[in-house]
Amino acid sequence: MSMHFPLRADGLLDTQHPAPRFKSVAGAGDAPLANGTRIFDGDAVFSPLMVMKQSALENNLQQLAAFCQEHGVMLAAHGKTSMSPAILRRAVSEGGAWGLSAATPAQVRALRQFGIRNVFLANQLVDPAGIRWIAQWQRQHPEQGFLCYVDSLQGVELLQRHLAGTQISVLLEMSVSGGRTGCRSLQEAVKIAEAIKASSSLQLTGVAGYEGALGAGRDAAGIARVEAYCQMMIATASQLAEKQLFSSPSIILSAGGGAWFDVVTTCFTAATLPLPVTPLIRSGAYMAHDNGLYSRIAPFAQPGAHHHFTPALEIWGRVLSRPEPGLAFVDFGRRDVPFDQDLPNPLWMRKADGTDPRDASHLRITDVNDQHAYLQLPDDEVLAPGDWVGCGISHPCTAFDKWRYLPLVDDEYCVTDSLETAF
Repeated sequence: MSMHFPLRADGLLDTQHPAPRFKSVAGAGDAPLANGTRIFDGDAVFSPLMVMKQSALENNLQQLAAFCQEHGVMLAAHGKTSMSPAILRRAVSEGGAWGLSAATPAQVRALRQFGIRNVFLANQLVDPAGIRWIAQWQRQHPEQGFLCYVDSLQGVELLQRHLAGTQISVLLEMSVSGGRTGCRSLQEAVKIAEAIKASSSLQLTGVAGYEGALGAGRDAAGIARVEAYCQMMIATASQLAEKQLFSSPSIILSAGGGAWFDVVTTCFTAATLPLPVTPLIRSGAYMAHDNGLYSRIAPFAQPGAHHHFTPALEIWGRVLSRPEPGLAFVDFGRRDVPFDQDLPNPLWMRKADGTDPRDASHLRITDVNDQHAYLQLPDDEVLAPGDWVGCGISHPCTAFDKWRYLPLVDDEYCVTDSLETAF
């Protein structure tokens, strides 16, 4: 029997179509799911897919906003976690954030295009093209706030050269030996601050750092280490203020990622300096939270916490195969889920048609390949090829970057919005 394949001689199809942007949307994949679509009904989605729960997102925004209001701290929520305009705009409009943090000039550009008024580049700005683009933007939009780090005389010189007279506000970044970027000594900090003072383009407005790079654990020794780091930043700010090197009426003290913003807040709000203090934290993972890393280390996950975060991200995939007792394979892997901290945690199972949701917390994922997850389960577990398995994830910072699009869903898995990302 002869078979006909609609291929050209070179092995390519005769027709071409745009690459599908929405890989979890069934059909052509050229548009997001319509609001009101029920994820598990009919033929709306391809497997695997990652979803974000709206109720969890709203809770997390409200919980950190309440914390910041109670303690009198500002929030520059880190945009790099999701790089999703629909999420990040909510962090400002609903979550009380002063603005958003970025890690690169490209992220600054994206946040500006998302419509964010205040942007904090919580990193060194040394790329000439990036400096010039930011300078041009600030000249055209002087009412929009911008902050960035400086930690060296060379960094001051680069900014002065490429800003071409545009003025920006900078924070002097401090760190410790073996840490990440940041000035290592008070003597060096004073020299850098003096160079900033002499610059026609730079205004020193604060001192910053990143306590997460200390690698401290949530025990007495770890807390003491973070506290000592914060006190070093406070002492530096005090010395710079006494030398009248700040160009602002108050001093911004900024640190506080997802793991230590409570300790940072306690230290900074208690600081007494020659000028008023404005504490500014930069958490980002809180919007999604997780079922792994942050469920263990986040401040609101600790005993006695007055606020709580809720995991918002879930990865759903279908069982591919049950080739031997005690083992199944699910159709998501390293292309779809974070695996740098923990593997996904099974939460729910459903039949192939999406019905009969039931608990899956007794199952365990033991490994992931590029597109396969190894699922350990009891020999008698009723789970067949085609059935759905839904898992929580660990470390949202490496979850969003695997998806151009995620549906935002209510608690019944009905689509309420489209979350596109800009990595």
